[in-house]
Amino acid sequence: MGDNGLKNIGVLGAGLMGHGIAQLLAVGGCRVRLFDENPQILGAAFQRMADNLQVFLRLGMITQDQIELALARVTPARDLADLCQGQDLIIEAVSENLEVKRKVFTSLEDLTTPQCILASNTSAISIGKIAQGLARPGRVVGTHFWNPPHVVPCVEVIRAPKTEDAVMDAVFALLRRVGKRPVRVQKDVPGFVGNRMQHALWREAIALVQEGIASAEDVDEVVRYGFGLRLAFLGPLATADLAGLDLAYEVHKDLFPHLDRSTEPSPLLTEKIGKGELGAKSGQGFHKGTPEELRQVVSRRDEVLLKILREIFTEQ
Repeated sequence: MGDNGLKNIGVLGAGLMGHGIAQLLAVGGCRVRLFDENPQILGAAFQRMADNLQVFLRLGMITQDQIELALARVTPARDLADLCQGQDLIIEAVSENLEVKRKVFTSLEDLTTPQCILASNTSAISIGKIAQGLARPGRVVGTHFWNPPHVVPCVEVIRAPKTEDAVMDAVFALLRRVGKRPVRVQKDVPGFVGNRMQHALWREAIALVQEGIASAEDVDEVVRYGFGLRLAFLGPLATADLAGLDLAYEVHKDLFPHLDRSTEPSPLLTEKIGKGELGAKSGQGFHKGTPEELRQVVSRRDEVLLKILREIFTEQ
């Protein structure tokens, strides 16, 4: 199963992640069919893609002609059967619910050819559990895109227990071809690679605030203007190499006994949820912000990330 065949791609779910995945594939030259059972979300996806591409245009990373060509490669599907017709790959980006995903994949198996690869964009749910009960679980793979998927290069390609080598190779090659930086996750573990590290950091950050060691603002400042600055260029293990593994060993001996080791969500997090402080969606979380301030943060985030990535890729 070669990458040369992965030209026609269906994306199921046109919301937060789905429309961005469709966009990046279309910019990469693929023919994309997009479907969402909510007609309003599906209709809005095309304007969202056009809006997303404006920051690329401002930074000189794409031309207006290229934008128009890319958007022309994306077409809405009438229903799930239409989405699946003649596709080489279907990427599922529906809600993070195992039962929902299993029902979706059962339908996808019935509506696609046996050669069509079925991928889930789940950020944490077991790919093996999603594929459980299917006649051909070997064609199921995880493709965990990071938000925003049209900006963040990394995609985790997750091997379930029965995923075929050819499926892993074809999806990996496709993602490379459209400009992403895929990584192979060889074991289907909870949280895969990225979310295991990310939530370990979040657990410690929340614990520092809960224990009164630092405010939420100052915890974020330490990451933004401290060690976080180098993470875009050097990963944690490369940083450890530069510092010296003997030094890391000595620090770990002294520090690890004091780190948060909770196996349940933080009491502070539970308290905030109980008060309706859900973060950006409610206007209050660890920080406070209006919808307009949030839009500005997201827009600025994407622009800064693209500038950083442009600089990194120029160096390579």
